[in-house]
Amino acid sequence: MKVKIFEFNPISENTYVAYDDTKECVIIDPGCFFPDEKSLLLDFILDNDLVVKHLLNTHLHFDHVFGNNFIYEQFHLETEANKEDEFLLEQFPTQLKMFGFDDTSIKAPKIAKYLKENDIVTFGDQKLIVLEIPGHSPGSIVFYNQEAGCAFVGDVLFRGSVGRTDLAGGSHHQLISGIKEKLLTLPGDTVIYSGHGPLTTIKDEIKSNFYLQ
Repeated sequence: MKVKIFEFNPISENTYVAYDDTKECVIIDPGCFFPDEKSLLLDFILDNDLVVKHLLNTHLHFDHVFGNNFIYEQFHLETEANKEDEFLLEQFPTQLKMFGFDDTSIKAPKIAKYLKENDIVTFGDQKLIVLEIPGHSPGSIVFYNQEAGCAFVGDVLFRGSVGRTDLAGGSHHQLISGIKEKLLTLPGDTVIYSGHGPLTTIKDEIKSNFYLQ
């Protein structure tokens, strides 16, 4: 499996396009906000003749869903996410205002399919296993590809850090427990694709992440 990484919007959010030799792909957390960001994402998909099969969200904070409506317009794919985060879409204007965005009329996407623990998302020759790890948000989920040895974790885990838990529905205890039970038990060389910042691995976080000691 191949992964293209984009850094989008004023919050420097990581958007991922995962694909393989079949040319099928998924878009994870499309945070494209500005017109040139939307063009970058679309051009990559079209230039590589990719067929988008799923629009996936690790969670529904505003910076991870800015591009959802754009993806729907281009490919008629609707949001797949965990039901526990649906309330965040209802609070979308509040989220925008809290982080200093002047235009609070931006339309929030809707969830078309709910994803839960142990669901499997398929595309091409790939399988993504859904792991529920609440704490950063109530509906935070991880997409784990066992064969490829990687996980798309959203804002659950970062290099040397973990997701903030002071936002609506956050729980530090839940977050740390979930990380230790469901992520740190993965093979050490599992590559972690976070919602912000650089890549890391499970073994590096076990060794040096202060929050997980």
